[in-house]
Amino acid sequence: MGEKVVSDGFDLSDRHRYRQKLRQCLDALKVLLDERRFERPRNLMGLEIELNLADSEGLPRMMNTEVLRRIGSEDFQTELGQFNLEVNIVPHRLSGAVFDQLAEELRTGLGYADRQAREEGAEIVMIGILPTLTDEDLVSANLTDVDRYTLLNDQIMASRGEEVVLDISGVERLARTSPSIAPEMACTSVQLHLQVTPERFADVWNASQVVSAVQIAMGANSPFLFGRELWRESRIPLFLQATDTRPAELAAQGVRPRTWFGERWISSAYDLFEENFRYFPSLLPICDDEDPQSVLRDGGTPGLAELVLHNGTVYRWNRPVYAVSGGVPHLRVENRVLPAGPTVTDVLANTALYYGLVRSLADEPRPVWSRLPFAAAAANFEAASKHGMEAELSWPRPGRPGSLHTVPVVRLVQEELLPMAAAGLEAWGVERADRERYLGVIEERCRHRVNGATWQAAAYHRAVEAGLDREKALAAVTRRYCELSRTGEPVHSWPAGP
Repeated sequence: MGEKVVSDGFDLSDRHRYRQKLRQCLDALKVLLDERRFERPRNLMGLEIELNLADSEGLPRMMNTEVLRRIGSEDFQTELGQFNLEVNIVPHRLSGAVFDQLAEELRTGLGYADRQAREEGAEIVMIGILPTLTDEDLVSANLTDVDRYTLLNDQIMASRGEEVVLDISGVERLARTSPSIAPEMACTSVQLHLQVTPERFADVWNASQVVSAVQIAMGANSPFLFGRELWRESRIPLFLQATDTRPAELAAQGVRPRTWFGERWISSAYDLFEENFRYFPSLLPICDDEDPQSVLRDGGTPGLAELVLHNGTVYRWNRPVYAVSGGVPHLRVENRVLPAGPTVTDVLANTALYYGLVRSLADEPRPVWSRLPFAAAAANFEAASKHGMEAELSWPRPGRPGSLHTVPVVRLVQEELLPMAAAGLEAWGVERADRERYLGVIEERCRHRVNGATWQAAAYHRAVEAGLDREKALAAVTRRYCELSRTGEPVHSWPAGP
């Protein structure tokens, strides 16, 4: 989806040809998998962070084009909304002091970008959902003026055939409609990539699904939307509803949404690509000239452009990625569950927890997913999104094969998962000081019961109790959040605000 997409519209023949090309891509992928043509293990990880632009009052600034022009770096790119940017970090090997290295790169890059943004009267904010966003901000006129965003909006709305419905019940209830996918602009996330071999892919993806609930519970940072306090990670239902191509009748029939946790554990990467082909009609049926079978016969590596494009319009929380680098194909798991922020240290603590847990769980001789029903993992994901650090999760009972128990997520992390994450990072070759520094942040969050979402919610309620109305309280929380995030200190150490 990062490529420039230009189209004057699609007709029936476009969709028919695209489906045929997708089938050819799947067949070619199966050949590549069967013949083991993929790159060997390199233990590479990647990181992308979506960002907000706000003014000194904490209000969104619709000026990503101007800010990007000032930044002048290909590491920073547009995102869906005019108040959004994205920064991409080059892949790193998971070893040594990798998280300290990433911290230095991020602080340098984000600091430079923030200085350039301030020249335009804006500042960069890492947060899951900017609390000051209003209905007037999340409209189609504020979509970034890039062909692919306009086309994607048009295709989702045409497929849906009616307005987007937002209906989220949490601490409060939000009910809205939108004539476009513009509410999706509110969601700013962190995407973690892990390059894996085909033989390891299923274990890593299954492990990623298992730990998604824990990631959300520990890292939640999106409690507000349109002035309402909703879920601790309100990005999750918002993104699902804003990208939903189903009218109410199809949803009632059980048709799968394009933002999807999934419905089963897998045994191969092919399972996910094949499900995406089988379950989801194309949104952008744009065909490439490549004949993947001819490329294979000639000993080359096909780009599988249609498969890559289609895969980019199915929003799994853990997405399979096929890519070619230096003429050699590779597979990645893209973990998409985390919100941005609050600080670089917090982002890297979340990152360390993910990579450590995934390694330990994928290495287990009797993995968690063989003892945890998939439906329980999906329920855990929803519970963590709703309740954050107060969530209780279903988990295999230690020493009791086949038995599940319900355990507070904080206790689960403290007693069982942090040691596993540390062992996983050690298996990657991450230095002891590095893993202790960032996993220590997670431990302190558990001890203080504070993450970005709990800090925001507590600060908001203090502001209201001090006499501020809802709008002014949210603006005060946002300003204080920005002030404290600039210190670089992790959120569990922040003083109560606003």
